[in-house]
Amino acid sequence: MTFSQILGHDRQKDILRRAIDSGRLAHAYLFEGPEGVGKRLMALALARAVMCKDGTGCGVCSACRKVDHNNHPDLHLLEPDGKTIKIEQVRSIQKELSFRPLEAPKKICLIDSADRMNQAAGNALLKTLEEPSGEALLILLTAHPESVLSTIRSRCQRLPFARLPQGMLKGVLLEQLGVDETQGHILAALSEGSFKKALGKDRDLYLERRREILKALTALSPRSVLPIFELAQSLADEKERLPDILDIIQAFYRDLLLYQHGRAESDLVNIDLADKIRRIAPRENTATLLRKLEAIAASRRQLDRNVNRQLAMEVLILRLAA
Repeated sequence: MTFSQILGHDRQKDILRRAIDSGRLAHAYLFEGPEGVGKRLMALALARAVMCKDGTGCGVCSACRKVDHNNHPDLHLLEPDGKTIKIEQVRSIQKELSFRPLEAPKKICLIDSADRMNQAAGNALLKTLEEPSGEALLILLTAHPESVLSTIRSRCQRLPFARLPQGMLKGVLLEQLGVDETQGHILAALSEGSFKKALGKDRDLYLERRREILKALTALSPRSVLPIFELAQSLADEKERLPDILDIIQAFYRDLLLYQHGRAESDLVNIDLADKIRRIAPRENTATLLRKLEAIAASRRQLDRNVNRQLAMEVLILRLAA
């Protein structure tokens, strides 16, 4: 994929193009920004442009085809082994980078999820960053730059990536997925500018499962405890999808708050549930909705601290049903 084929991020493309044209590429870059917005695509486009026979990332030459098929001998990808990137992985890459390139002008290493390097791996990588080879280029990718060692951040040229505009993402979804206007609006709003979320496994969650969750949530009564605990259990069981489920619940209460303050229904996320929002809004007021939004934020903090998921969801659902 070339720079021109990547949607958005025009400033980042311009910076990288000018660096290539002037021969002033940094020895290490830190691409930072939300998951699924195009950081990895940009890194591969940069690798292709550097390795391309004519320096454009043409997509036709043998070097470009090898990058596209992930079998270029001078392109290395480092990803977490389990939950972390380990020191043995970093040392293996360091050994590779110490050799001269076989075919390209540079050896390039993409380190995905750089925030998941353990302490030993991060410290080991520092040696390469402090004494860079002119024939090596490192591109670190992260959605959590604050979790990357400060000493690593300071030795990389940082390139921030923002979420894609909702209208831009919606247009691509309508074209590529063939969804209708309503579905495109909901997917673009809930995926928060992330192609990975909108085009991946979360699509069914956002379109179908979302309606089931919100139906169960709005049917709860604080006087009937059993359904509250049953819903909490079902949500706690969806460990991998729980952050996205919390996004769905948060968007619904945000919609209620916006509707109460006179915003147009087209500004809401759940535009297909406008009838439900109109029906439920009179039961709430600004104070109760803000308390519920804070309850959702509190549950996120608890999950980040690895508290018991079942207990965290029970407390949340009890507060939302109040």
